[in-house]
Amino acid sequence: MTMADHADCIFCKIARGEISATEVYRDDRIVAFLDLGPIRPGHVLIIPQEHFPYFDDLPADLAASIMHLGQRLARVQKSELGVDKVGFMFSGGDVAHVHAHLVPMHEKTDLTSRRYIVEENVSFAPCLPADVDDLAAMAEQISKGLASD
Repeated sequence: MTMADHADCIFCKIARGEISATEVYRDDRIVAFLDLGPIRPGHVLIIPQEHFPYFDDLPADLAASIMHLGQRLARVQKSELGVDKVGFMFSGGDVAHVHAHLVPMHEKTDLTSRRYIVEENVSFAPCLPADVDDLAAMAEQISKGLASD
């Protein structure tokens, strides 16, 4: 596939700098930024700059780099956001460009599956868009913590 095949991919556009994101980390292979509809404040996405539809498409060394950054970010999130756990999951459901989520967990249901829900009529509200200034402040806080890691 060529880069033109992914011209409309929102994560490719972020990786190329065509769409702004509240970044907390960037190197020559991966970018980490705050989710615009966070499950919890400090919810970070990590994407490879190169387009891969799903996590099982990733070269092993790139997957390891994403995991390593995820571990570093999780330590910062725990320290800076006062949580004991950070959920880490690869996804590709909403955007077919592999991305890892790091969610500071305040409750065990912050990351959940329908499989574990007892009630039949449970519904979930969409996550509200985060305030741009709040995103910028959170990115600065996480980036500083990552720099001292």
